[in-house]
Amino acid sequence: MVGSVLVLFGGVATSDPPASLLREVSGPLLAVGSTMPGRMLTLAVTVAGLGLVAWGWLDLLHRAADSGPAAVVRIALVRRATALWSLPLLLAPPLFSRDGWSYVAQGEMTRLGISPYVAGPVALDGPIVAAVDPMWMETPTPYGPLPLLWGALAAGVTGDPWLLVVAHRLLAGAGLVMLAYSVPRLATWCGRDPALASALVLPSPLMIAHGVGGLHNEVLMVGLMGCALVVAGERGWKVAAALGGLAAGVKLPGGLVCVGVVLVTLPLLVTGPARLVRVGGVAAVSLGTVWLAGAVVGVGVGWMGALGVPGVVETPLSATTQLGRLLGWMTAGLGASSGEVAVDVVRGLGVVSAVLVAGAACLRGPTGSRAAAVRTTGLVLLVVFLLGPVVHAWYALWWVPWAAASWRGPRWLSVLVSVSLLLGVTAPLDSSLDGAHAALALTAVLVAGVGGALLLASRRVPVAATPGRAAQPASVS
Repeated sequence: MVGSVLVLFGGVATSDPPASLLREVSGPLLAVGSTMPGRMLTLAVTVAGLGLVAWGWLDLLHRAADSGPAAVVRIALVRRATALWSLPLLLAPPLFSRDGWSYVAQGEMTRLGISPYVAGPVALDGPIVAAVDPMWMETPTPYGPLPLLWGALAAGVTGDPWLLVVAHRLLAGAGLVMLAYSVPRLATWCGRDPALASALVLPSPLMIAHGVGGLHNEVLMVGLMGCALVVAGERGWKVAAALGGLAAGVKLPGGLVCVGVVLVTLPLLVTGPARLVRVGGVAAVSLGTVWLAGAVVGVGVGWMGALGVPGVVETPLSATTQLGRLLGWMTAGLGASSGEVAVDVVRGLGVVSAVLVAGAACLRGPTGSRAAAVRTTGLVLLVVFLLGPVVHAWYALWWVPWAAASWRGPRWLSVLVSVSLLLGVTAPLDSSLDGAHAALALTAVLVAGVGGALLLASRRVPVAATPGRAAQPASVS
């Protein structure tokens, strides 16, 4: 919790928020962060805070994996830690990304009847767009109608940009609550320890830094996805398909949970026609839910046309982008545009391949097994993550909950711990440091030192914990 408070202070000092209540109450911190020495100091405080959070998380993994206390006691410990570590960041501005300011502007546009699927935040003026990343000022949003509805409702209550950010962070908190409900159940289906699975997801550095601090829509999306699969396995496919549609109504990849919904609700020995009927039913309900949500908000499904907007950025974590750039470099003699063509082609092939994998999983994946449905859903999301044209650190939240619920041995679990650790601790190396070479160098050195030490410490995490004490669904509620 001390680490989270340090991240809060460091984030406020380096945020340069627009005119708001936050700017009024944090004047001294902003004054410190406005100078280069002060900014370097506050970045060091932020990295130290994330290091403390990660250190506490590694200790929590030990406690969650302890087979002594009952699972329900360990799950309660994990949930309490998640709440305490997240609470200070409720008041923070968007951390390690400016996306949260874009959410605020898009909510205000929706309230005013300006479709964010037609115009960008540039349609507004005043403090509410002062902190929006200039790159996204004139672009429509690729997000579904659910975040827009929440943003419009919040904008009807207050016009303060910071308070609207807090409202959007509450939406991320709702996603955390849904994950706290669903992850233990998914782990139980797979014969894994529900407390350890919860600890791997809810209070991880990845979740605290990007999900809570960055308040990205991924948390709400994945929370809805987890609930959709749990409902499918325990209640049936119709309500689950609607929840899958709501997940897609946050971000399009959320609809991929419908693959798991199909598989978990079919019997072991299912005929081809029966599978196709179920696929059609789930698709109809989920797509109908997305359409209805857009109609209720009054923006329709225009966001489908903006799905390519994030692709204007070439992110270093996108394997297809980097492969395309490599091929473009190798074919540089073929023309000035050969590099761009290579990137576009490889990205396109990656998207097509991911769609084919999802389709094959839906039509050929194992049925009649809850554990297989969890693993298949996680595999599809991992493939989409690896082959995506744009991959940010917080996109790992798409597949980490499924991997945590169904890990297949100590080596896989060790990889999962390392990924969550590194993606969380490296969060301060964001684009806001571009051009600030001294601050970037200092942050890189600090992150390398803290991350290296924590990776060494993570080797002592009990990754071989026996899953035999997995609680029954009724005991993890």
